[in-house]
Amino acid sequence: MSFASASINLTHHFLIAMPGLEDAAFARSVVYLCEHSERGALGLIINKPTDITLKGLFDKVDLSLRREDLGREPVFQGGPVQTERGFVLHEPMPDESRSATDGSAYASTMVIPGGLAMTTSKDVLEALSTGAGPRRVLITLGYSSWGGGQLESELAENAWLTVAADLSVIFDTPVPERYDRALSLLGLEVWMLSPSAGHA
Repeated sequence: MSFASASINLTHHFLIAMPGLEDAAFARSVVYLCEHSERGALGLIINKPTDITLKGLFDKVDLSLRREDLGREPVFQGGPVQTERGFVLHEPMPDESRSATDGSAYASTMVIPGGLAMTTSKDVLEALSTGAGPRRVLITLGYSSWGGGQLESELAENAWLTVAADLSVIFDTPVPERYDRALSLLGLEVWMLSPSAGHA
């Protein structure tokens, strides 16, 4: 099947870098795709932590962080685009029993079909700083993007494997294990992949 001629939608999927992908930003990366259409794709790398903790990030933007469960969590390198800007991948806030004033509806939020949301506005950080906000979050600096047809051609060149996203990989799996865990969703292990291998 030719990826170039078929219309595929990989929103709410993982891209798993093949061993042959040597681009420094993407080697051994797992990318969660927030959006994919004929216009291109946007995603966040979920397994490349920076040396900044969430507490450190909140200090930088002059917010306290009243969520002790999050303080030591790392900020991730989401990708090579807009690396000075924060992106918050989180569980959508339940609309019931919440009013719009306490953080259920953030500005600049993309709701991703499949169950997550991605917010780029500071109000989600302000909600987290008070102890409210989404329960599970992954915060990145920067994001990954592909122009129209670019991701499809990379898939045709066997740069990536794809699999439907499993939220436990994002939120429950230790960072060093996320690449192997994402591969295991396909029934694969790293030793099975050669740098020139095709699709599973």
